[in-house]
Amino acid sequence: MDEREFGRSGQHASVVGLGTWQLGADWGDVDDKEALTVLEAAAESGVTFFDTADVYGDGRSEQTIAAFLSGRPDLHVLVATKMGRRVEQIPENYVLDNFRAWNDRSRRNLGVDRIDLVQLHCPPTPVYSGDEVFDALDTLVEEERIAHYGVSVETSAEALTAIARPGVASVQIILNPFRLKPLYEVLPAAREAGVGIIARVPLASGLLSGKYTKDTVFPENDHRTYNRHGESFDQGETFSGVDYATGVEAAVEFAALAPEGYTPAQLALRWIIQQPGVTTVIPGARSPEQARANAAAARLPELSEETLTAIRDLYDRRIKAQVEDRW
Repeated sequence: MDEREFGRSGQHASVVGLGTWQLGADWGDVDDKEALTVLEAAAESGVTFFDTADVYGDGRSEQTIAAFLSGRPDLHVLVATKMGRRVEQIPENYVLDNFRAWNDRSRRNLGVDRIDLVQLHCPPTPVYSGDEVFDALDTLVEEERIAHYGVSVETSAEALTAIARPGVASVQIILNPFRLKPLYEVLPAAREAGVGIIARVPLASGLLSGKYTKDTVFPENDHRTYNRHGESFDQGETFSGVDYATGVEAAVEFAALAPEGYTPAQLALRWIIQQPGVTTVIPGARSPEQARANAAAARLPELSEETLTAIRDLYDRRIKAQVEDRW
């Protein structure tokens, strides 16, 4: 699989990575053995970038990645984790002592002395403007606890603030055919600054797979049930902030745009891969089959201008009014 460079950092990642939120929690029950088979399928398909976080299953996702990689010393996988969501979400908690404590825990979970990439995990907006925050992250680099750092953001405005920071190697942001706003300013700014872009929630929490109907019922411990209206964290994380009924209807139209040989999910991933400035896209997977199908999107032909135009038209008609002024 093709790899792309994280600009300033010199690190590389496969164009399709693997998001491992599903392997930790918040997507229903996860079997440990099945989680390992997902990682194996992704790696065998050419995936060289795993994204996790210290709160995914309270560290379970990090530990699962460590268990997998310990048995595969032949693999070179860049592992990125996130920190900051283990405490009350106030800027005062984003300080060096906490960073060190969170980093110590993640390094133990991952079984490494130095983490490849650590990202602030959607912190409060004022954090992005705090010089002390980025001085503390620089200290973690100097102490060789982390190789590089980045941020995961909720909004395009937060992304632009972070990109202006000289030490930021990457920005992780929601980008998919139901969330186009980052295309206008964020991706061009990142390209100019040499900052990598990690596209998250690429399937709009599964909407773009075309598998759901208005009658689909998700488990109670799945965020697509308990956070549908932003009850537990930012609504934009669930279905990209799109009203579920609207999203299901729009997903039917989206699926109809898939060229021969593409699944709807692969259409969404291929669309993201083609956006100038994207370094890697990180779909999750709950089965080896899903992991392989996601990785296969990197080998599909580029989408035609006609298809790209049709996707933008669908967004403009059905989605834009719900999400563009919020994120």
